[in-house]
Amino acid sequence: MRFWEEKKEILHTRSIEVSTYEYDGQRLVVEGFLKDDRFHASRIITGESFPEGVIHHMAIRLLINCSNMVIEDIEAELLSVPREICRETLDCLAPIRGIAVTKGFTTKVKKLVGGNRGCTHLVELLLAMAPAAIQGYASYQSKRPQDYDPQRSKLILQFLVNTCRAWREDGPLVEILKNKFNVK
Repeated sequence: MRFWEEKKEILHTRSIEVSTYEYDGQRLVVEGFLKDDRFHASRIITGESFPEGVIHHMAIRLLINCSNMVIEDIEAELLSVPREICRETLDCLAPIRGIAVTKGFTTKVKKLVGGNRGCTHLVELLLAMAPAAIQGYASYQSKRPQDYDPQRSKLILQFLVNTCRAWREDGPLVEILKNKFNVK
């Protein structure tokens, strides 16, 4: 028997859900939720006791410009947090406005709002939303007529190259796109 086949009592679940919506023909709304559930009462290292149930439940909404994938606006909502002091982080993501969702996004986010500058749960949700935003953008683009646009083609390549083994720089999929879009 493999180790995961004999499951014991469930202790905790974390769910992250991200959805992308068309906004106005030039921008998308990307909405994400993170929810942590604990399935038993607990006492933590500070001596605090928490009942079973929702520990964290939060949302982030991004307004993203489709021409350059820049975050034009960002909003966080703290639906449930373990302590009131956590609410001090509500506006911690404001420095993300104006950042493009592209290579280097994770590093920029951690530098601007990571650690004691923000909330680890909001940062984790935001970082999970970035690749989902790219997928949402791809879905948005796929329902529109495809005119050749050299800038958009370079943007697509920039998002895809070296994101995984299938899209490695010297791989067949990148070669197909480079040839199709005549990109060096």
